Amino acid sequence: MFAAASLPMYDWPEIRPFTDQFWAGLARHAGLAGALDRSSTFDAPWRDPGLLFSQTCGYPFTHEFKDMLTYVATPHYAAEGCSGTFYSSFVFAREALTLGELQGARPAVNARDSMSGMLALKLVFSPLAQGGEFFAPALITGSHRASLRAVREDRADVCAIDAVCVGLARKHSPRDLEGLVEIARSPLVPSLPYVTRAGDVNRLRDAFAKSMTDPDLAEARAALLLQDVSVLADGTYNIIAQLENTVNLKL
Repeated sequence: MFAAASLPMYDWPEIRPFTDQFWAGLARHAGLAGALDRSSTFDAPWRDPGLLFSQTCGYPFTHEFKDMLTYVATPHYAAEGCSGTFYSSFVFAREALTLGELQGARPAVNARDSMSGMLALKLVFSPLAQGGEFFAPALITGSHRASLRAVREDRADVCAIDAVCVGLARKHSPRDLEGLVEIARSPLVPSLPYVTRAGDVNRLRDAFAKSMTDPDLAEARAALLLQDVSVLADGTYNIIAQLENTVNLKL
């Protein structure tokens, strides 16, 4: 019986064929079979005890799903704002404002449990907050692309966007960034981890090693901005909770 597998974090329509191609190759190297699960909400597979493989954001990995998901590996992305297994967020507005000029502005946030869209924004603006106050109430958009659209359309004024999303937009959908100006970047944190609940971690790691050099997957890797995959030391993702403890900003 094939357990659930998903790759929801960067599953844009423009790159979905490459996501499927990469998963097919990874599954083949791991001796597995089956398509990616796209039948439910992006976080539903993480709740499935039979989850074979997925990718999650570092914030839910270190918070709500801390005792559920088992770490497998961390990708290296070929995108500006990424360095090895670490990535940052780009802060966008419609014009080149200073951070202080955005006091009282409305932020667009993809989700309240997002490292790159929520906590990254807090890390950038928290030094300006007085008693936790700086922004107007946030617009919760549901995705990074929706946050970019909200700022472009003047329904919000500022957003923080995962550097990998920015790289994917530049490569596959430049219109997503039209009319927007980068005004800041967040600190680097570990990139979005690959995880499992029921899979064989060592088998998955070995499959990743093979997938990163498989010539049949070169096109998919390039489209997905995947350069490599590494296994980080235990506790590396604790930096997210540590950074969270340094901020005092309401969104």
